[in-house]
Amino acid sequence: MLPELIHNLKNEALALISQTKNAKELEDLRISFLGRKGKINQLFAQILQLTNQQEKINFGKSLNEVKQIIQEALANQSKILASDEETTFSWFDPTLPGVKPAQGHLHLLSQAIEEISEIFGQIGFVRVRYPEVDWDWYVFEALNMPPGHPARDEWETFFVEAPKHPQFGEMVLSTHTSNGQVREMERLKAKPPIRMLNLAKCYRRQQDNTHTLMFHQFEGLVIDRNIKIIHLKGVLDYFGQAWFGAGVKSRLRPFHFQFTEPSFEVDFTCLNCQGKGCRSCKSGWLEIGGAGMVHPKVLEAGGIDSRQFRGFAFGCGVERLLMLRHQIPNIRLFYENDLRFLEQF
Repeated sequence: MLPELIHNLKNEALALISQTKNAKELEDLRISFLGRKGKINQLFAQILQLTNQQEKINFGKSLNEVKQIIQEALANQSKILASDEETTFSWFDPTLPGVKPAQGHLHLLSQAIEEISEIFGQIGFVRVRYPEVDWDWYVFEALNMPPGHPARDEWETFFVEAPKHPQFGEMVLSTHTSNGQVREMERLKAKPPIRMLNLAKCYRRQQDNTHTLMFHQFEGLVIDRNIKIIHLKGVLDYFGQAWFGAGVKSRLRPFHFQFTEPSFEVDFTCLNCQGKGCRSCKSGWLEIGGAGMVHPKVLEAGGIDSRQFRGFAFGCGVERLLMLRHQIPNIRLFYENDLRFLEQF
């Protein structure tokens, strides 16, 4: 019975040793078979049960042979594992720099917002934020848009289903950043000078290659004594060259906005033809946004005496500026989260 136990123990040990995959597993087997309380010592303890002296000698001799075989198997397997590990990592050069994981970056629109803020900050404009969900008073009424004005049409504006404010009327998703004009006058308690840059999301019911239901717009507002159109022109020329590059000029075309008088459409030199005229622009100019001198009624709505102070305002879509600078054909590309597009910037 004992010789059979010795034979089975040898076969079990050799099989397990050959299947080990690392040094820890091999050490665990060594302890299991050759440790102080291992299986070999447990069998040695059974010699005392034998009465025949020759059987004791044969049993001890066989058990020592098995012990030696297991020790040799452990040593050989240890060499094999060490060789495999060396082969696996032979290619590794610890002096080489590590491979950095891919990193993302700010979205193109976020980059543009930071750049626009910095450009105007360099000439003293203060960045502010005002509600994107606002009352009718600030979005329309205070900006000289009476109740029947087309901008209030439900096909142009998103109205919010909420109780009317007793003073400020209905709640709307702001159609422009101009709602910040009167709010800024109120914040400063109608005490110019004011040099504001309001940059936020706007919402309109328009959607095509150049319009989306939600877009970003920035609004500049300057109010002080003796403010003239030439000051507006200077700010626009400065921004055009900072954003598009040296040599870009601005042009003011007469237009009509309810909250400015006089009002202008703002054009910048076409980047493709440098103002010579091409298929993209026809005339050498590209329309950028709107501007004008702040209407006296808007100043009065903000509590400012229009006889002592004048101001100008201008606004432009962030997406439009990016589309012109990078020749992006469709505004919806900004919002499709296609990495093939976004990683270009």
